[in-house]
Order: sequence, then structure tokens, then C-alpha cells
Amino acid sequence: MNKELQQVEFLRQHAKQASQKAYAPYSNFSVGAALLMKSGEVISGCNVENVSYGLSNCAERTAVFSAIAQGYDAKDIATIVVYTPGDKAYAPCGACRQVLAEFLASGTMITSTSERQMRQWTIEELLPDAFEFDVEAFRKPL
Repeated sequence: MNKELQQVEFLRQHAKQASQKAYAPYSNFSVGAALLMKSGEVISGCNVENVSYGLSNCAERTAVFSAIAQGYDAKDIATIVVYTPGDKAYAPCGACRQVLAEFLASGTMITSTSERQMRQWTIEELLPDAFEFDVEAFRKPL
């Protein structure tokens, strides 16, 4: 097994462990995600559902938001691996794609895994023409 596949498998195991912590009483679809930081640290997240579906949070966003809350900068994220239960590896939802587009460097690989499948994309492949906003261009000088 080459180094890249070993890294994916290492992160897949972290993501799978995170999926076991998911709160998914409505979908019964427990998802985990693992971010590899450039420092080598792994930060994981799981999906957390709410009876009001719009207030739920996916594993990918939980992992990214956890990294930011722990003081990491977007440039510190090296890659992300997602684990979905079952045979099929699913692509991130639209909301997660937009968050990943904001926090992952261009060209960063996004890997989705399951028990039998692995799929990979760059953020550009998942979300071409992502929404961008240059807040500095709209701020008033002090």
C-alpha cells in the first residue's frame, strides 16, 4: 500500500471512530470526518442532528468548525477524509461543499470512504464557481 493510501486509511479509521459518536436519531446515518492538520494532528467531527433538520450539522462542518475553534487557521488544514456507513461513499452535501471551499486550499483532496468504496475530489470538482466574498473590499475605513 502506498503512502497516500496508508494516510487515507489512517484518517478513515479516525473518521469511522468519530461516526460512532454521531447523534443521528432521525436519519440513522452516522457520518464521521477527520481533518489532517499540517502539524500532523487529526481533528475529527461527526454529524449532529436536530428535530428541525435545518439546524443539524454534518460531520465535515463539525470537524472544520472544531479546528477553527481550537485556534487553527484554514491554511493549517492538509486534507479531509469522510466516512459514511454502508457500501456507498457519498459526496459532501452542498452546505459542506461551500464550507470546505472557504476553509480548504485550492487543490486540497477531499476523500469520502465507506465499507467498500473510496471516492476523491478537489473542492473545485465538487463546487465549481463557489460563492466568494472579499469582506475587506466592503469594510469602511476606520
